[in-house]
Amino acid sequence: MKIKAKQIVKRYGKHIVLRNINFEVANGVSLAIIGSNGSGKTTLIKILANLIAPTRGSVTYQQNGKTIPRENIYRHIGLVGPYLQLYQELTARENLYFFARMRNIPRYKERIAELMETLGLKGREDDAVKAYSSGMQQRLKYVAALLHRPEVLLVDEPRSNLDEKGIETVYALLREQKKHGILIIATNDNEDLQLADRKLKVEAL
Repeated sequence: MKIKAKQIVKRYGKHIVLRNINFEVANGVSLAIIGSNGSGKTTLIKILANLIAPTRGSVTYQQNGKTIPRENIYRHIGLVGPYLQLYQELTARENLYFFARMRNIPRYKERIAELMETLGLKGREDDAVKAYSSGMQQRLKYVAALLHRPEVLLVDEPRSNLDEKGIETVYALLREQKKHGILIIATNDNEDLQLADRKLKVEAL
């Protein structure tokens, strides 16, 4: 897998959030997007996740030398961010079954059980998400993002709402992602930066 970002510009009205962002990453590479608050880190993550389109420029996903159609990118990426919402009235299991069916993941029940145990949520599968603490909900977002074993994992603020044990667990998963795929994180945390092979700084304009 390879991602190429070329001359990315994002503008809201007259305000330019991102200007001429260029980078290329491939399997086995981890990238940290850094910058001050309001510099566009989250905007860039959303562009990479195909949630919003750049005003100008392009993001290309390639596999075995072939470009992946934009409408199929979601099959290859996992995303964790504080702005992603879970269905609060549903149980964790119901949330995950829904996400798994949307992605047509085979044998998803076994995968869910594995990840729920890894992330310390075993035994809480049938609790409503609204009864989860903020840290538990963050860990559940990692379960959802990793269900389909994505080649690309995009994480905005990896440590958000996590306690020390949760951070340790998540870091182990992120290191594993680095070995077999692409990891891109948006952060200013020095400990998070230890996960990254490369850094891309975005600046408020």
